[in-house]
Amino acid sequence: QVQLVESGGGLVQPGGSLRLSCAASGFDFSSSWMYWLRQTPGKGLTRIASIPRDGLASYGDSVRGRFTISRNNAKSTVSLEMNNVKTEDTAMYYCSNGPTGRNRGQGTQVTVSS
Repeated sequence: QVQLVESGGGLVQPGGSLRLSCAASGFDFSSSWMYWLRQTPGKGLTRIASIPRDGLASYGDSVRGRFTISRNNAKSTVSLEMNNVKTEDTAMYYCSNGPTGRNRGQGTQVTVSS
């Protein structure tokens, strides 16, 4: 059974930083692409970052240059380092082992506000 548990969200001021983490279990993590997606009220899931088991990560236009996805295959974790956050980054953030977010955890809320 796939389990994904996100953590690290909270309230942060514009221009600040935050680090999200996701603990994964129930599948072959080290062989899987991993993704971070986010959702705002009334909108669908948007994929913002992806990372293969080894290789270059990729990012959506809205976060490229500010966010960094990384993974630790030994610990089955994936992280999202968020820098220079903006108010429009306010959302529920999810990790997933699929590009559509079909399998995802309960999410972690990030609120960017002064």
